[in-house]
Amino acid sequence: MAKNNNDWKARLGVVYSTKQDFEYQSDDDNEQETLDTQFQKLKITLDKKKRKGKMVTLISNFVGTEADLKTLGKHLKTKCGVGGSVKDGEIIIQGDFRKRITEILKKEGYIVKK
Repeated sequence: MAKNNNDWKARLGVVYSTKQDFEYQSDDDNEQETLDTQFQKLKITLDKKKRKGKMVTLISNFVGTEADLKTLGKHLKTKCGVGGSVKDGEIIIQGDFRKRITEILKKEGYIVKK
């Protein structure tokens, strides 16, 4: 059986079509191209909200693809030797590593704002 690309969840914005052979086409290429490191203005903050009092370092304002964000997140986690994750366009590093992450990112050419 052929895969049906006419899934109803993908076309929630379309109300009705009278055309019998209607094929809904979505624009799934919403990701931006990753900016060069010298143009990235990353923001580093310390956060405790909704984390049961535990501190995490948040890196936000990354402009680029999700894959590049995950790669940067993995690089920072290994350099700091801690855990973390990448969610909602932010890199979450467990603990207070603002100073170390700032040094790492500046060394790689990123513009860092605290």
